[in-house]
Amino acid sequence: MAVYTHLSAEDLADLIAHYDVGELVSAKGIAEGVSNSNWLIETTGSDGKGARYILTMYEFRIELEDLPFFLGLLDLLAEKGCPVPATIHDRSGATHRMIVDPDEPDGEKKAVALIEFLPGVSIDRPEPAQARAVGKALAELHLAAQDYATRPNAMGLASWQQLIADCGEDGLARIDPALPQVVSEALETFESEWPEGLPSGVCHADLFPDNVLMLGDKVSGLIDFYFACTDYFAYDLAVTHAAWCFANHGRKFRPEIAAALMEGYESVRPLSDAEREALPMLARGASMRFVSTRAFDWLNTPADALVTRKDPMDFVRRMQFYAASGNTPFTS
Repeated sequence: MAVYTHLSAEDLADLIAHYDVGELVSAKGIAEGVSNSNWLIETTGSDGKGARYILTMYEFRIELEDLPFFLGLLDLLAEKGCPVPATIHDRSGATHRMIVDPDEPDGEKKAVALIEFLPGVSIDRPEPAQARAVGKALAELHLAAQDYATRPNAMGLASWQQLIADCGEDGLARIDPALPQVVSEALETFESEWPEGLPSGVCHADLFPDNVLMLGDKVSGLIDFYFACTDYFAYDLAVTHAAWCFANHGRKFRPEIAAALMEGYESVRPLSDAEREALPMLARGASMRFVSTRAFDWLNTPADALVTRKDPMDFVRRMQFYAASGNTPFTS
């Protein structure tokens, strides 16, 4: 989450008026994340008792034609009892609206959606019980959405290659002198050794701690589904593993968190032997996915954007750890 586009109070009030949620009381920009503009919205509520929502404006890495997939997925998972925020439909029944970007002189329109606000906090340093709950929630998500529509993973190997090419060797070297060679060698490995034929279905594909809300040891919310796609379930688990099981910016592996995450996942959906064997390579690829996007964003984020840049070297260290450790990090 972030804020790239600045909407006035009048713009926001006019937008909120299209929903049956009461009148706008306040709106606060949210700085975390990198792909969309987001605001915490407070209204008087449809019953006059007050209500909170998340308003998202889709900025980049998201195609307009994909929004029905993302927003429909939220509604499906919420209906099935997963801890996922439902989409708030406007008075015409639409899941999203198009509004003029006031920062664009040609009147360009961008899509926005209003999403249910869920209670809970994102945690910086998870405990094993929390990691176990996240693993269980991820497996439940995989099963709940198994009959949903399909969407190719737009952030797969071809995307990593293109993003790294767009950064250029000089740009990568400005981030870290070793980065050009590291990513070149990694991409060659993925192209020749990526696993094939594993069980697949709808994946979150971005389940970082800041995309999970916790109340104690309970998962109260899984959020930010805007990279959701059809891919290997084990790849989604590998993404989550890489995101949750390290401390000190990827310098320290936390085996107790990894074991709890795996145990929670397999308590709902046991892995096949082929999936377990593929996890080290999938985790290296998951790390490369975030190296590539973080490197591109590090070099291209506008200076005036309300957004926190993230260091791609955090995931270089994870990728190197997985390459050196084999299957050991995935033993539950």
